[in-house]
Amino acid sequence: MNVLPIEKQIQIVNALVEGNSIRATARMVGVEHKTVMRVLLRVGDHCARLLNERMRRLPCKVVQMDEIWTYVGKKEKQVRPGDNPELVGDQYVFVAMDSETKLIPSFRIGKRNATNTWYFVQDLQTRLANRVQLTSDGFRPYKAAVEDAFGMDVDYAMLVKMYSDSGQADTRYSPGEIVDSRPIPITGNPKLHLISTSHIERQNLTIRMQLRRFTRLTNAFSKKLENMKAALALHFAHYNFCRIHQTLRVTPAMAAGIEESVWSLDQLLA
Repeated sequence: MNVLPIEKQIQIVNALVEGNSIRATARMVGVEHKTVMRVLLRVGDHCARLLNERMRRLPCKVVQMDEIWTYVGKKEKQVRPGDNPELVGDQYVFVAMDSETKLIPSFRIGKRNATNTWYFVQDLQTRLANRVQLTSDGFRPYKAAVEDAFGMDVDYAMLVKMYSDSGQADTRYSPGEIVDSRPIPITGNPKLHLISTSHIERQNLTIRMQLRRFTRLTNAFSKKLENMKAALALHFAHYNFCRIHQTLRVTPAMAAGIEESVWSLDQLLA
């Protein structure tokens, strides 16, 4: 059996986490694109297990939640009756972020509905060690999901943004201009100055910059949901353990106190 040298595997992972596409990575490393996909799936599976094991009893204090849109296979308007609606079409990545350490404790990919919201918030709650101040956008399923997962043991607020309506929603690519932003306390006693989604929205930009399949207005997209999950697991493992955050001067995992040093890429391959 041919085994790809570890040096080549590290080159592949390094290219992928820096925002290169599958085929661009294959050309740079000098392997077939199917080889790159096999490495991605294997490393992504290992990173998913790693995140599940290490993201426990986290000392987060201020957590923000948001969703980022993407699609798998085809856009939602192209989905046909014979397609599996859970595997193709629009998908959303639910992401939670600790504002202080920039750590990503939990994420989930799926349809933007109450079911996935509930599972996402449940997973987040199991990974936190302390009572937190939690902020989300105005997506309604968050309210019931947070109540089921945290009960009264949380300081939770929604940040509801109002957008202008220019009458061109069918042709405009981006949302309308924000005309108002209203912090709405839901549970506990959230501090007003901490009710924000700015950090998690900046994290959404990081995802689009570092994951080629998330780049808008290109022909880069995931053909299969399993490929998307593998790419996300690799991204968040690299972000938490390997990438030094510019404002922190350490990795998010080091800032949170769950790691003492920067991980190398070969630790993601183990």
